Amino acid sequence: MSTTVEAAYGRCEAITREQAANFYYGIRLLSGERRRAMCAVYAFARRVDDIGDGALDPGRKAELLDEQQAAVAALAAAPAGAPAGDPVMVALADARTRFPLPLDALDELVEGVRMDVVGTTYRTFDELLPYCRRVAGTIGRLCLAIFGLRDPAQAVRAQRLADELGVALQLTNILRDVREDAEGGRIYLPAQELAAHGLPGQDPAALAAAVAAASGPRALQREAFVALVRFEAARAREWFERGMDLAPLLDRRSAACLLAMAGIYRRLLERIDADPTAILAGRVSLPAREKALVAVRGLIGVPA
Repeated sequence: MSTTVEAAYGRCEAITREQAANFYYGIRLLSGERRRAMCAVYAFARRVDDIGDGALDPGRKAELLDEQQAAVAALAAAPAGAPAGDPVMVALADARTRFPLPLDALDELVEGVRMDVVGTTYRTFDELLPYCRRVAGTIGRLCLAIFGLRDPAQAVRAQRLADELGVALQLTNILRDVREDAEGGRIYLPAQELAAHGLPGQDPAALAAAVAAASGPRALQREAFVALVRFEAARAREWFERGMDLAPLLDRRSAACLLAMAGIYRRLLERIDADPTAILAGRVSLPAREKALVAVRGLIGVPA
C-alpha cells in the first residue's frame, strides 16, 4: 500500500472514529482491510450528508452534490485515477480494487441528499420509502459488498435484507431527530400519519410548535405525540426484524459488525418507544458503556 493510499485511509478512519458515534463500535470489529473500506464509505457518506445539512444556499449545495457525483463517475471510468488531494476518493478507489463496491449506490446516496436540499416532503410512507432507501439502504448495499457471505448463492437475498436493515436505521434516525428536523424546516414523517394523530403535516414551523407544546402541560397534545412515535416505532421494528435475518448469512466478523451497528440502533429505538417524550428534550443516545456492551455481544454472535 502506497504512502498516499495509507494516509487516505488514515484520514477516513479518523473521520469515522470522530463522527460515527454509533457505527464505529461495529466497524472496529472488522479485519483491517474491511475496516478501512468501511471507513472510506462512511467518510464519503459523511461528506455528502454535511453538504445537505450545511448552511450554504440550496444552489451552492446542488453544485457541491454535482461535484461528488462527478467524482464517483470519474472513479467508475478510471478506478486508479482518483486525485491525490482528495483522501476520501483515493481511499474509495483503493477499496474498489479490493471489494465489489456498487458505485451506483454512491450516486443514489447523493440523490437522496439532494431530496433534502430541494425540500422534498412526503405525504405517505410509500413516498418516504424511496428516500430511506437512497440515504440508508444504499449504505447497506455498500456494507454488504465489504462483508463476507457464508454462501455466495445467497447474494440476492442478502442485498434485499441489507436494504431493509438500512431502512430500519433511517426510520430510527427520523424519530430520534423529529424535533430538530422540524425546527430546521424539514418534515420526514408522512403528512397523512401526522394528520391522523392530530399533528401538522405540511408546515415545519407548525409541527415544531406542536412538538414543543407536547413537552409542556397540554396532556392531549402530548398523548397524540406519544401515540405517533409508538406507531412509527412499531413500523421501524418490523423492518429491523426482517433485516436482521442478514446476520446469519455473513461470516463471523462481518456478522459481529452488523450485530453491533444494528444492535445499537435497535436499543435506541426501544428507548424512544419506551419514553417517546424523551426526544422532545433533545437527541436520545446510548451511553458509551451500553454501546460497548452491544459490540461485545455482537462479537460473540448474540443480538442486542
